[in-house]
Amino acid sequence: MKKFLIGILTLGVIFSCGKKEETPAADTGNPEAQKEQKLVIGATPTPHAEILEQVKEELKKEGVDLEIKIFDDYVLPNRLLGEKTLDANYFQHVPYMEEFAQKNNMELVAVAKIHVEPLAVYSKSVKDLSELPEGADVLIPNDPTNRGRALILLDKSGIIKLKDNQKLDSTIEDIAENPKKLKVTALNADQIPTRLGEVGAAVINGNFAMKNNLNPLTDSIFIEDKDSPYANVITVLKGNENDERVQKLVKALQSEKIKKFIEEKYQGSVVPAF
Repeated sequence: MKKFLIGILTLGVIFSCGKKEETPAADTGNPEAQKEQKLVIGATPTPHAEILEQVKEELKKEGVDLEIKIFDDYVLPNRLLGEKTLDANYFQHVPYMEEFAQKNNMELVAVAKIHVEPLAVYSKSVKDLSELPEGADVLIPNDPTNRGRALILLDKSGIIKLKDNQKLDSTIEDIAENPKKLKVTALNADQIPTRLGEVGAAVINGNFAMKNNLNPLTDSIFIEDKDSPYANVITVLKGNENDERVQKLVKALQSEKIKKFIEEKYQGSVVPAF
C-alpha cells in the first residue's frame, strides 16, 4: 500500500511540474496583439486633441495605439508625465515647460514643434506698423509670459528695440529704443480687443482675437511666424526622446497631411511650426 501511494504522489508531482512549464508558452498570447504598443498622451481639447485625432489611424498601422487623455488645465498633464501615468503630452510651449520643470524639479524635454497659436498686432487706423504716428498708444497683454512675448514681437517688427530681444520675460522698462515715442501700456489680455478702436495698435492673443472675430492671418498687420519660441511642442521626460513610439508620433504629426489640416481647419488662428 505504501508503494502504491508513493507512486501516485510521484505521478502528481510530475504532472504538476509539467503544467508549470507550459504556462510561459500559454502567456505568449496573440502575436498580433503583441506588435501593437500603447502610447498615452495628455492634451488640451483645442487644437491639440483635435490634431492628435488626425494621426490615430496612421499610427495604428505603424503598431502604435494612441490613447489621448483630455485635460482642461496646464498642471496635470506635466504632473502625470512626471508620475509616468502619461508617456507624453501636447499642450504647452517651451518657455512654460522650462518654467514648470524648474519650479517642480522635473526633467522635461521638448521633442518636436507642432504648431503656433500666433500672437499678432492689430490696428483699426493703419495698415502697417511703420505708419503709426509719433506718440501713438500701443496695448500689450500684462501677464508675464505674453507681455515679454508681445514686446519681442514689436521688436521684431522694428518699431521698438529691446535691450535683449531673447529675454522672454522682458518688461516695458526693457525697451532700449523707441524712435516714435510710442506709449506702450500693459493691460489684461481679455480687455485689449474691446479697446482696439481707441489706440494706434494692439497686441492680441490668438484665442481672444478669435473670440472677437479677428483672424490673425487676415486681420493682423504683424504676426508671429513658425520660428516663434512659443510653438506648442510634444513633451516627454528626459531619456524618452528616442522612444520609438514617440518618434512615430512626431513623424505623423510633422507631415504634409497635418500641415494641410491645420491650415484648412484653423484658418490662421493656429499655424504649423514645422
